[in-house]
Amino acid sequence: MRKSAVLALTVAATLGAVIALNGCTSINTQPDEAGLTYDAGPLSNTEFESCVGPSTRNWDGPRDLHFTYPFGQRTYDFSGTEGSDGPPISVVTNDNVTMTVTGVATFALNTDCKTLRQFHERIGIKFQSWMEGGQTADGWRNMLSVYLKQPLDKAMDAVSKKYGYKELYSDPAVKEKWEDEVGMLASEFIKDQAGADFFCQPSYAGAGPCGNAVLTLQAPVPPENIRSALTAEQEAVAQNNAQKQRNETVRTELESIRELVKVLGPDAYVLYKAVEDGKVSVVPVPAGSGINVTPRN
Repeated sequence: MRKSAVLALTVAATLGAVIALNGCTSINTQPDEAGLTYDAGPLSNTEFESCVGPSTRNWDGPRDLHFTYPFGQRTYDFSGTEGSDGPPISVVTNDNVTMTVTGVATFALNTDCKTLRQFHERIGIKFQSWMEGGQTADGWRNMLSVYLKQPLDKAMDAVSKKYGYKELYSDPAVKEKWEDEVGMLASEFIKDQAGADFFCQPSYAGAGPCGNAVLTLQAPVPPENIRSALTAEQEAVAQNNAQKQRNETVRTELESIRELVKVLGPDAYVLYKAVEDGKVSVVPVPAGSGINVTPRN
């Protein structure tokens, strides 16, 4: 009996020494971060423990796990420029023209505690999309490519099939309507893809209903050869309109000539036109002055 007590004390002392050596763990979130803590100590299974809000420091037990995620406004830039999150998105119109779209999706991760935990356990662990060293890593960008970019691509392609390429490219009213329709459909697809409202409006603060992410899209752009053809077509229309204006001017001038001929007669109109153009010199001679005028040869 005494040996058992000594053995128990020895085990307890050993575990205490191990725990003391391992020390405590901590999480320190910045103003733009939210976190999760999991109890993963040497005497427990890995279980969710608590959420951690922005600008918070918590001390926890040995080997506890901490994960931080972005809090507040974030963007997904698909302009294809250096430093962007992804390439432009291609869409096909109802007249089978492939166009490219660039833009930015502005959103916030839903940091409601229950929702953030679901996001972490369903998606975050799979992509390792938590923040590292205060920065989002490749796992975050890979996750956005699947759960934000793919639904957005699908929504844009579905809506673009309702329109022709000329109106999407050249008509601001059509572009605005197209952008609104894409935003509505993309929100549905993003939620379906993720299985919950994980992405919200930037103003969302982690409580209450989760609104849709905000999209800012540039007008779809057709390939270079089609843009050149559209430019040539517009130039031809402008030239045609200018020629119509010139023709109208000529018709007005001819009508004026007809009216003058009716009044003056053909010969008198010729003389009138010659005088108007400065081809005939006119010298006023008072009546009865007795002045003789000899025309030049």
